[in-house]
Amino acid sequence: MIKANNSFYTNEELLGIGFKYIGRKVLISRKASIYSPENISIGDNVRIDDFTILSASGGNIEINNHIHIAAFCNLIGKGGIVMEDYSGLSSRVSLYSATDDFSGNYLIGPIMEESCINVITGRIKLEKYCQIGTSSSVFPNVVVGEGSILGAHSFTKSNIQTWEIHAGTPAKFLKKRQSDLLKFVPLIEKKWGRKPSINKD
Repeated sequence: MIKANNSFYTNEELLGIGFKYIGRKVLISRKASIYSPENISIGDNVRIDDFTILSASGGNIEINNHIHIAAFCNLIGKGGIVMEDYSGLSSRVSLYSATDDFSGNYLIGPIMEESCINVITGRIKLEKYCQIGTSSSVFPNVVVGEGSILGAHSFTKSNIQTWEIHAGTPAKFLKKRQSDLLKFVPLIEKKWGRKPSINKD
């Protein structure tokens, strides 16, 4: 049983929200906003902090195991978002798996008639051990490779290769990242057991 305080939902409350799947030791702030929870899966040992938005309307969000999502993050899951084990989001990160067309050929915003807008969608996948730095944004159809970092105040609409550090607007390769952190993974898996992804695809 999680010892929850008033800042986080209790286990019973989490079950009542109606998530597609909810794992063990999940802490979600009462100040987070959750839309279409039936399209959201959350694994074990996950914490989601204040003022984060999880919006899976018309899509899906899959948050696997051992993941921290810091305050003020924005996950727009219409095109699909997958966060693999040990990935994480620093504060004020936005993952836009759906975005408006800003070319000037269409109107912008969800209050417009559907025939007047052009929403671009595509899955965002954060592979194991990657981290997105504070105030950064990721656009649709992006894979952030295993062990990679997108630095603070950065933006990408392109894939990032494994074990690399990228930063800037648009983000550019800075250097390779060390993988020594992998030596700690057996300690976590000894406690929790080796957990498969929530979905096999």
